[in-house]
Order: sequence, then structure tokens, then C-alpha cells
Amino acid sequence: MAIRTLNAKTAGELDAELMDSGGFSLDQLMELAGLSVSQAVYKLHPPSKGDRVLVACGPGNNGGDGLVAARHLHHFGYTPTIYYPKQGKAELYKRLVTQLQSLDVKFAEDFHSALKNTDYLVDAIFGFSFSGEVREPFPSVIKALRDTKIPVLSVDAPSSWHIEIGPPEEGPGQGFQPEALISLTAPKPLVKHFKGRHFLGGRFLSKQMAQKYSLDIPPYPGCDQIVEVDVQGQKL
Repeated sequence: MAIRTLNAKTAGELDAELMDSGGFSLDQLMELAGLSVSQAVYKLHPPSKGDRVLVACGPGNNGGDGLVAARHLHHFGYTPTIYYPKQGKAELYKRLVTQLQSLDVKFAEDFHSALKNTDYLVDAIFGFSFSGEVREPFPSVIKALRDTKIPVLSVDAPSSWHIEIGPPEEGPGQGFQPEALISLTAPKPLVKHFKGRHFLGGRFLSKQMAQKYSLDIPPYPGCDQIVEVDVQGQKL
């Protein structure tokens, strides 16, 4: 069973429909995405293997997913640290930051210093809507994600990858292959270039919505919000 991939335009249309006829709010979708990310971290790297998790967040919804994931990781027994140099201006992002601050979750000003004191990394900088040039302060961060020996989980897309083409041929993301990738709702075309462990997250689509977008979703085990699949979508 091959899972259909969604390009940026179609993924955006699906999100918009989920928030229209689907009845979801952006807050709900972000909460479900972040919960899925946190469960993937727990499966890949339980706290017993090292509880320090550094979450690199961008200014958009991908970064919001990372903030939600960090809150769940805190409650799962991890010690998350957030790198969030360009904070989103929307009220939603401000509330997510407040939630983390109320839990005394640390916000790091310097990614490279924080990297020296972590056991696992979550790349939530750029998602499926990314295009164009990687701008400061993220080029050196993406280079560090590429070069580190610490395992990395990327959220929806390895940051700096083109959603259709995959890894860039030049620039800070050249050669970046994270240990794991979690695709949210459905994989994106770039997944065919990915070589690590691949998870699908987002256990909320109705049968009608999945059929409309020709998404053949594999069954999720038990109460999990994630399912591990290969790059062709076969359940592992």
C-alpha cells in the first residue's frame, strides 16, 4: 500500500478544509501535530536513554508544533530546551510560550551552546510551506543539525529541504539527513529522498476527508498518534 504524498499546495488546501468544513481550529491541529511529534521522540529515544531534548523552532506553524511537542515532552519526563529566536507574532504562539514558561522550560538564546548539553534534537524550523533562501539565524543552526552526531527528528520536512525536490544541492542544508522524519497528516514528495526512520502522525482524518484527497492511511496501533512506515508508505 503506497500512501499518496501531498505537495505544498494540496497540503495547504487540506489544512484549510480541515479548519472549515472539518470543524478543526488551528490550535487543535497544532496540538495533535505536537502530540504526534512527542510520541515519535518517545519511541525513538525514551527518557532512559537521555532526557535532554533541544527543540529548534521556526517562526511559523512548524515551530508551533515544536512548542507543543516540548510541552508534552516535559510531561513525559524529559527536560526540554527551546531555541526560538524568531518568535511568531500571533496570539497562539504567545500562549504556547506562556505554557512552557509556566512549566519552567528553558529557552536558549544560543543554539550552539545548548547543543553541547543535549541528548536528542527536534528540528521544527521549516515545514511544508518553506521555499527560498534560509535566512539568519538559521543557516548555522541547520549546518549544526547536519553535522552533529546527536540524533535528529525532523518535523514534516528536514529544514531547508524543498517540499517537491528534496535536499538542496548547495547551502546549509546540503547533505542534511536526519535520523528520523515525522510526516504530519500525509507524507510530502520529498520523502522519496529520505533514508532514515519515517513516521506518520495525525490520527484525526475522517474517512470522507481521506477519500477526497486519495489518502490511504495505514491503521494506527492501539492509542498511538503515530505509525511507522517506510518511504513508500508500507507499515513497519
